[in-house]
Amino acid sequence: MTSAWDADDSPLGFDLGAAIDPAVLDRQIIDAVARRIHQKMDDYEAYNFTAKQSIALNIFFDLAQEFPQLEHLYAVCLLIPKLFFDIECNLYVLDSKSGAIRRCAYRCMDADAGEIGDLPFPQRTVVRDDRLFIPIKGNHELISQLPFTPREDVFGMLEIYPADQLSEHDRLFFERYANRFGFQLHNRILTNKNKEHLLFIRSLVKDIGHNVIVPNIYFKLYYKRLRSKIDLLKFFEWKLKQFFENESQPVEDLPAAKDKLLRDLGYVHEGLMDQYRQILTHYEQTSLFLETLLRRSHFEEGRYVLEKRACNFKKQVIDLQMERYRPRFEERGIEVDTSLGGVPDQEIEVVVDIGLISQVYANLFSNAVKYTREVVDAASGQRRRFISFGWERKENFFGPGRDGIKLNVFTSGPAIPPETAAHLFEEGVRGENASGEYGTGHGLYFIREVVRLHGGVEGYEATDLGNNFFFVLPMDPIV
Repeated sequence: MTSAWDADDSPLGFDLGAAIDPAVLDRQIIDAVARRIHQKMDDYEAYNFTAKQSIALNIFFDLAQEFPQLEHLYAVCLLIPKLFFDIECNLYVLDSKSGAIRRCAYRCMDADAGEIGDLPFPQRTVVRDDRLFIPIKGNHELISQLPFTPREDVFGMLEIYPADQLSEHDRLFFERYANRFGFQLHNRILTNKNKEHLLFIRSLVKDIGHNVIVPNIYFKLYYKRLRSKIDLLKFFEWKLKQFFENESQPVEDLPAAKDKLLRDLGYVHEGLMDQYRQILTHYEQTSLFLETLLRRSHFEEGRYVLEKRACNFKKQVIDLQMERYRPRFEERGIEVDTSLGGVPDQEIEVVVDIGLISQVYANLFSNAVKYTREVVDAASGQRRRFISFGWERKENFFGPGRDGIKLNVFTSGPAIPPETAAHLFEEGVRGENASGEYGTGHGLYFIREVVRLHGGVEGYEATDLGNNFFFVLPMDPIV
């Protein structure tokens, strides 16, 4: 007699993927389920559980459905043996995110015992030092969907003590109890994983919209400008034709007319090259962002998976984004002044995901285009609209021997009120100066998520002349 399906058997005993007539399939499903019901009836008759044991199982099933969090399920698992049978127990499971072994605490005043050292899970029930160790297994058919890979389907252990107070019948009950908990835990982990996947995909859609689709409206502007330069070239082609066909033009006027045509053609050529560079830069960054956001690993894990490598931060991240946004700063009359940013003489090298961090700077510079305002420079008395950017090393920022690099993007204008500033990096929050500017309130939230993935911190500082947005990254060793 068994209480669960054999590891290598399909739950219904046949291949659902085979081509079967629907009526026959329905009959087979009904017959297979009926067989399992009869097997379970035989199993439970053989178990001969006491009334208290049966009630304990029923309450476990009820509460396992009622409480939504994993921690609740752990507490239910541990408290039922204690409250029903005055039995002490410990629960060890593989953490659903890291795969490390975790001891679960249930007393309200106790903190989670956290991750522990290497603790082998038994493959079958054993007794050691007057303690009963019962392996916790999941559904073999769904093991591959777990975010970690357990050994022989075992991803936990229930420890019950003292073992000498347990009869063989008691041990059978707790084995079945651990089996029910294992299936509930497995389903809960998969449910949480699926929820996280859905949340990530929703966030990813926003990231793509904010960092790729919205900026892509500038392609239309660049192509419109390119078309105007091409039309101008066509005009000069006509003028050149007229010049050579005009036999009445005085010979003495030819050098001046020739020089003017050459200057005009040079101007058109320079304009075409400028449009080409802008389109190429925009294309390269759009491609980088799409390749970064649509990595296969993101969808498999249900979260952003960093591909970190050493890079020259100034050349490979900041300069490229500044080149992309400089024309937009110029259009709005915004100066680029690096005198306030703390830029050191030497360049910096850090270990980051270049694609994601580049999008952090793209968001910061995009906000700078929209929200930089005019201020009076106390030093010169002049009215100015400007941004500044740079970086500074922060010794021991992340603990002894772990330096950080603080990266700043400053914009002139009125300071953001403290009550708003405290929530700037939350989803959907926009500053009071956002009126009249298009935005979703997603950019700073994206920055926060990417920076924290890198183990860094994000922040905002008000100054006399405006607002400084910054983030600090660990200076990980370059290997």
